[in-house]
Amino acid sequence: MTIPAPYLLYLGHSDDEIGLKTSRGLAAFRQHDCVGEWRHDDCPFTLGLPRMDAAAGYAAGARTLVLGIANPGGRFPDWLIGDALTAIRAGLNLACGLHQRLCDVPELVAAAAAAGVSLFDVRDAPETLPVGNGRRRPGNRLLTVGTDCSVGKMYATLCLRDALRARGIAADFRATGQTGILIAGEGVPLDAVIADFIAGAIETLAPARDDDGWDLIEGQGSLFHPAFAGVSTGLLHGAQPTALVLCHDPLRPHMRGLPHYSMPGLAECLEANLRVAKLTSPDVRAVGIALNTAKLDEASARRLCAETADALGLPCTDPYRFGAEPIIDLLLEPACAASSPFATTASR
Repeated sequence: MTIPAPYLLYLGHSDDEIGLKTSRGLAAFRQHDCVGEWRHDDCPFTLGLPRMDAAAGYAAGARTLVLGIANPGGRFPDWLIGDALTAIRAGLNLACGLHQRLCDVPELVAAAAAAGVSLFDVRDAPETLPVGNGRRRPGNRLLTVGTDCSVGKMYATLCLRDALRARGIAADFRATGQTGILIAGEGVPLDAVIADFIAGAIETLAPARDDDGWDLIEGQGSLFHPAFAGVSTGLLHGAQPTALVLCHDPLRPHMRGLPHYSMPGLAECLEANLRVAKLTSPDVRAVGIALNTAKLDEASARRLCAETADALGLPCTDPYRFGAEPIIDLLLEPACAASSPFATTASR
C-alpha cells in the first residue's frame, strides 16, 4: 500500500492514551516521515511532534493525514468526520486503520473526489485468502504474544528484527495490524480477516523460507482476552513459530476494556501460548519476555526485568528502551533453552 508521505498524525479529541497506538507507532518508527501532530485542546496527550492543524500540516509538507486512533469496535468517533473533511479540503489524503471504512462514508468520498485526494483504508483484508493447512514448512519464525492486547507486541517485534539485522542476520517484519502495516507498507490486517482464513492468511504472509533468516511476526490480542482470543489462536496456528516472545505491560490493572477480568500470570500465559502453538509447531519454545516499562523509572524498570528473568528462567528486557540483545542471544543459541521450564520436550 503506497500512502503518500510525509504524514500529519491525528490525535483529535482522544482521551485514551492506549488508543493512540497507531499515531504513536508511526512517530516512533517512521519519525522521518511525520511532520507534526493534530490534536485539540482537550486532548491531554502528545507525541512530542510540532502541533499543527490540517492547513499548517499541508504547508509543512504533509500529504496524508493518518487518523491514528484505535477504539473498541473500530468505529469513527462523532468528532472525527468533521476534521477529516477539513483535512481533505486542505489537500490532504486520508489514511485510517479502523474497522469502519473511509470509503463507506459518502460525504468523505464526495469531498475526496472534489479535492482530488485519496482515501486509504488500511484494514482492508485481501479478497482471496486460503484456509490454513498446518503443513510443516521450513524457515525460522518468531511470534510475539501478549498477556493482553496493546501491550507492546509490535514494538517488540520491530526491535527484535532490528537487533537481528544489526548482527548481519536476514530478518523481515510481518505486520498483522493497522499500525504495523502503515509502518511496513504491507501486511495483513488480521482482525479484519474472516475467522476461517486467519491461519491461512499467516501461512501466506510468512511462507516457507530456505535461508537462515527469520520472519518476525507481529502478534495480536491475547489468549486471555475474551474478545480477541480467537484471532490470537488462529495466529499461533498459522505462524507455525519456532520461537515465542511474551509481551506484557506490568502496570496494566486488568484486561483492556474489561475491568471484571484480571490480568493472567506470566507463567500461566506463556504455558498456554506454547500449548496452543504446538498444534502446528511441536518444537516451539519461549525465548524471552518483553516488558513495556515506559511508565517506570529506569532503576525500577531494570529491577523488574531482572526479577522477571529470575522467576521465569528466560531473558527479560524492554526491547524498545534497553535493547533486544538478551532475547536474541537465546534465540540464536538453541541449547540454552534447556535451562528454561518453558523449553519444549524436544529442546530438552
